Order: sequence, then C-alpha cells, then structure tokens
Amino acid sequence: MKMRDIAAAADLSPANLYNYFKGKHELLFFCQDNSLDRMLTALRTARSAKASGAEKLRLVIESHLRCVLDDVEGSAAHLLTSNLPAHLQRPLIAKRDRYEEGVRQLIATGIQSGEFVACDAALATRAILGALNWSVRWFSPEGPLSASQIAEEFSYFLIRGLMPKPSAFRRRGSARKLSREVGGVIPRAIGTQTSSD
Repeated sequence: MKMRDIAAAADLSPANLYNYFKGKHELLFFCQDNSLDRMLTALRTARSAKASGAEKLRLVIESHLRCVLDDVEGSAAHLLTSNLPAHLQRPLIAKRDRYEEGVRQLIATGIQSGEFVACDAALATRAILGALNWSVRWFSPEGPLSASQIAEEFSYFLIRGLMPKPSAFRRRGSARKLSREVGGVIPRAIGTQTSSD
C-alpha cells in the first residue's frame, strides 16, 4: 500500500499526510507506538487496582483487545513491526517486552498467592498474548460479535484456564446473555480464512 492509498483511506490529501509522516515506516511506527503506550497504561492501571489477580488480568485482556480490534491504529499496525527498519523496531520491541513482562508478573503473582494454578508464568503469558494478538487476523467488525463482546469472552476463557476452580471465575452479566443469544455462532471471518494466513 502506498502513502497515496493510505491518505485516500483516511480521507486526507497525500500532502496533508506527509505533513505528519515522511513515509509508511514513520506512520507504522506511530500506530504501533501509540498502541503499545495505551496497553502499558492499561497494564499500570490494572496493577494498581485494588482487585483480585483475575480481575486485574481481565482488565488487561479486555483493554488489549479493545486497543487492537476497536482502534484503527492498533489493528492496522499490531503485527507488522518486522516491516520496520531496525532503528524503529528497537524502541517498539523494548516497549513490547516491558508489556509482556508486566503481564507475566500479574500471572506470577496470582500463582504465588494460590489464586492461579501452578504453571509456567512465561508460557501462560505468551499463550494469552498470542491469542489476543492473533485476533486481528480473523476479527471482522461486520461479524456477529463486537470487539467488546469478544474481549469479554476471551477474558472469560483465558482466565478460567488459570483458576484452580474454573467455576469460581464467572462471566459478566452481558457476556452470559450474549452466550445464550449467539450460541455456537463462529465469527464469519474465521470461516473465510485462507491457508495463506
């Protein structure tokens, strides 16, 4: 995609877009950097909350998914940092690693307190973040579930797997209602993926 195409999609003139960004790499860096800043802010908010480890992790998961699914800059950029030159990749990788370490610490604290089952906190973190990040590949805003609904359901599934008694972690009311309404419906975009994905 060329800058002219990006400008057209954003309903801007190419000249206006070039006032802010010298090229696609700067634009991609901005989108990813902004998304990571928002996720780090949500992580700090969760860590300082007076809540259980499961509730803190729920806040992180739901904030992460809202960032990458609801916001154009998040979904457009989230998985593309390898396309950037090394000098732009380095600060993003440092922020990404800081975010991953913070999520890992939330899970490790939950394991130490007995709230979560004994497991490899690093592996659990990577499994959760992998599931969250991959959602940008199949999510469709025109599908049967909104980004907020998917965020609620993801937090329910992913956190339940860490609980010694999974039944102790409950869906929120809207998610329970949603599961009855949607039943076994799979978002349309999942079934339309090609083998090249």
